[in-house]
Amino acid sequence: MFTQGSVAPGFEKVAEAFAANFEDGLELGASFAAIVDGETVVELWGGYADRGKSRLWDRDTLTPVYSTTKGIAALVIARLVDEGRLDYEAPVADVWPEFAANGKAGITLAQALSHQAGLCGFREEIDPALWLDPPALAAALAPLAPLWPPGTASGYHPLTWGYLAGEIVRHATGKSLGQHLADDFCEPHGIDFWIGLPDEEHDRCAEIQKPKTSPQLGELTELKKIAFLTRWSAPDRGGALWRRIEIPSANGHGTALSVAQLYHVYAGRGQLNAETLIGPQAFEALTRTRIDNDDLVLPARVQFAAGVMRNVGGVYGPNPHTLAHSGWGGSMGLGDPDAKMSCAYVMNRQDHYLQGDPRARRLIEAVYGSL
Repeated sequence: MFTQGSVAPGFEKVAEAFAANFEDGLELGASFAAIVDGETVVELWGGYADRGKSRLWDRDTLTPVYSTTKGIAALVIARLVDEGRLDYEAPVADVWPEFAANGKAGITLAQALSHQAGLCGFREEIDPALWLDPPALAAALAPLAPLWPPGTASGYHPLTWGYLAGEIVRHATGKSLGQHLADDFCEPHGIDFWIGLPDEEHDRCAEIQKPKTSPQLGELTELKKIAFLTRWSAPDRGGALWRRIEIPSANGHGTALSVAQLYHVYAGRGQLNAETLIGPQAFEALTRTRIDNDDLVLPARVQFAAGVMRNVGGVYGPNPHTLAHSGWGGSMGLGDPDAKMSCAYVMNRQDHYLQGDPRARRLIEAVYGSL
């Protein structure tokens, strides 16, 4: 299986690691990119964009990155905080009054973004079609009572996080989160990433090969079932409507390079291409630890900042200050402000890992070994 792309001198081991994932039979199609201090040092792609292996993966193939989207959506909200249009410490209900129902009046924006709102899913059955109607889904979330006392613990919100974030942004600004991303980040910097993919871009999308087993969740609890395993816990993914609507927790589409470019805002402490996109105070508020605990949904200890994860246990390399997020099936993006490095991995053959996919870890190790 051939791979294409380029690596800067000294990063040859990354190309070897990328090729090894294919040689070991772990990939269908994939891409990987790394940026150091603003310079793209790795951009690789290979394999097939479809399950039938009739369409080669190319430099412009778009891939849904699932929850890797959350770290990108968090940047949009941080910029709005920097502009004074949102406040991490203010109650969500200040901009979305209906959200105050059933004991949620005191939940702050920072708590909602760090998975502490107690709304990881729906205990009672809903029509799964609601997930494809974001305003209706958000309206269904607003009256719910929290599933645990808000602010006392995190319980990962795999999908609902994006509907909360999107509705908060819409109420505060009158514009969608995806449009803010396009206007303030992607279009000015030529970044090929989308939350809400235009119809004319759909033909570039890779087909997803779903994992054969459920996510690794450890001992199943009611909260884990609510978040991941009910008949109504997720939408029908992959169709044109799913690509077109905005789900800031789950349906960002991009290339590995575009994901690495956006996570480079973390590596640059709020800067990208010498432009300050998020000021120092807002960047510190975005990235500081908001909760450090054994998560109620994920089977691990986590540190959540305001929408992005802090590196715990070396999952995202050796630096504890790295900011990162993984997506269902294996994708990931990270930004390391100490090394001034970001990298991203996207693929279409999904595995059951929620984070720490061995393919991504092999590539992360190769990058750090090359710095």
